[in-house]
Amino acid sequence: MSKIWLVILGAVVLNGVSAEAMSMSIGPQLGFYKALDADQQSQMFGLTGRMKLNPVFGLEASINYRQEKYADDALTVKSWPVMFSGLVYPLPFVYGVIGAGWYNVTYDINQNKLPFLLDKTTQEYGWHFGAGLDLPINNNFNLMVDLRYVYLDYDFQDIPGSSDLESDFYVASVGFLFFL
Repeated sequence: MSKIWLVILGAVVLNGVSAEAMSMSIGPQLGFYKALDADQQSQMFGLTGRMKLNPVFGLEASINYRQEKYADDALTVKSWPVMFSGLVYPLPFVYGVIGAGWYNVTYDINQNKLPFLLDKTTQEYGWHFGAGLDLPINNNFNLMVDLRYVYLDYDFQDIPGSSDLESDFYVASVGFLFFL
């Protein structure tokens, strides 16, 4: 049943998409974030691609690298988030965003602090929402600036004293997109 609704939603979104209205862009992005219980603020960087389907709707895909430390440097979490988002433009340069992400996560244990635990790699899923600006520089380039809140529940259960750690985060991002 949910597949039928996805097909209907896709048809509605793509309805009225013309070659002139559709635009695609790709470029680097840089984000600054702090997970709620991480030891400090961190940066993430990667690549994002966008497809504006019509003046109101767009799609985005991105891959980034990020890392943060928890529990007073006892644990370093490294991840490669792959995120997919829907964009809604109430104004030509203002957008709302909502989407989901798949996170390939490595839990790197500091053996000096927790010598009996082993590193592990898992797959985690999260979702996000936010808002931003698409600022045209010229006909070839666009500057994107946005703020997102990401819901992400890392699996800290093997780390002693870490059951209450929160890994949700805000991220402020800037990207320089080249139109294709």
